Amino acid sequence: MRWYHYVAYFFGGAFLANALPHLGNGISGHAFQSPFAHPPGEGLSSAMVNVLWGLFNLAVGYLLVCRVGSFNLRKTPHVLVLGAGVLIQAVMLALAFGPLHGGR
Repeated sequence: MRWYHYVAYFFGGAFLANALPHLGNGISGHAFQSPFAHPPGEGLSSAMVNVLWGLFNLAVGYLLVCRVGSFNLRKTPHVLVLGAGVLIQAVMLALAFGPLHGGR
């Protein structure tokens, strides 16, 4: 396994984690922050924009995890690197969106 496969799995996990809040809010019909809002990341984008942004993140995550190298859920290093990407992105999203939604 080449080193850049692990980089792809890490960022694939980050993209997959970022897909969740956008898809969840968009599918449920709620406006939510996105890079396309004004100001970017703070203003609200429509539910449709969030669905599309979430699907884009899901597609990029899929490409990075499933089409780079040979990701295997039974290989602990693969899962740990993917999980690290999910964890770091999730914490960063919580820190960014928390103050905007009454969290810490």
